[in-house]
Amino acid sequence: MMLLRELAHSRAGDKGGISQISVIARQQSDFNVLRCNVTVERVRKHFGHIVRGAVQRYELPHLGILNFVLHDALSSGVTRSLALDPHGKCLSSVMLDLELGMPGDASEG
Repeated sequence: MMLLRELAHSRAGDKGGISQISVIARQQSDFNVLRCNVTVERVRKHFGHIVRGAVQRYELPHLGILNFVLHDALSSGVTRSLALDPHGKCLSSVMLDLELGMPGDASEG
């Protein structure tokens, strides 16, 4: 078993109740492993009840980045939420705990 954090780093941002999380390959050669393993379905399952809306994935292969948009994930957004992490910055750390298959194994997707 391998965790996503072994092949990537991440950054989170927010806009209202939407969280945007980028997964950035540490090595361009690992991007295809990320592309095959870090799917919308796996991200939705990984975040469980946190995400109540749609999950979208955008690919930037030339930069080695997958960008996820998680709708209705921040309890009404920063200015209207009393959540401990209203910006959702810790969600990038949660994303990096996603379990991956072995490098090159697309069967985990």
